[in-house]
Amino acid sequence: MKVIAIIPARGGSKGILKKNLTNIGHKPLIGWSIDAALESEFITNVIVSSDDEDILKTANNYGAQTHLRPASLATDTAKTEPVLVEVLRYLEAKNEKFDYLVLLQPTSPLRTASDIDAAFKMLIDKKATSLISVKEPESNPLKSFVLNEEGYMKGIVNNDFPFMPRQALPKVFYPNGAIYIVEVPYFKKSEKLFSDKTISYLMSADKSVDIDTKADILRAEKILKERI
Repeated sequence: MKVIAIIPARGGSKGILKKNLTNIGHKPLIGWSIDAALESEFITNVIVSSDDEDILKTANNYGAQTHLRPASLATDTAKTEPVLVEVLRYLEAKNEKFDYLVLLQPTSPLRTASDIDAAFKMLIDKKATSLISVKEPESNPLKSFVLNEEGYMKGIVNNDFPFMPRQALPKVFYPNGAIYIVEVPYFKKSEKLFSDKTISYLMSADKSVDIDTKADILRAEKILKERI
């Protein structure tokens, strides 16, 4: 079984300049995801896709393959799936073919190799097509309202949920961006990470930290210090 981990790391970042190269603890942000992928017992190849030469150089130093991303796939509005498609085509042109694709976003530095392996085992055991890591939201969005065409409020699902006790509501989960796994044949056909047979891998709030602001960096470093 061959498994490719793709780490998309765009050079541009509006919130934090050179975010993917910013040090979190003792290593650049991109390094945490590369190390986790290389330490996984399931992942056989690791590749970083970026439009930034410094990111590609750093990725090489950490032991990952690299792929220079076209500028058209490195804009603020570019979606992830076309990037994955482009990387798979690049690898297949080199006669490198894979059974599974693991998407690891570099903004999730607290996800570990153990998380990746536990998620992969779950995917295989349940014979699922794809997996998405999730966290439990602090508040249940089923209690939310939206506005109708006349400007009046209505429940986002129905008008009963907003008034029900939290314990009585269906459990909901929010994707934390840390781990996506999908069968390559399905992905090549659909170009989607979500399928009719998608399962979830629940992660703690601490491991779900997503680096978007300087406050997120401080929180991640605090959690890392507590791990030691």
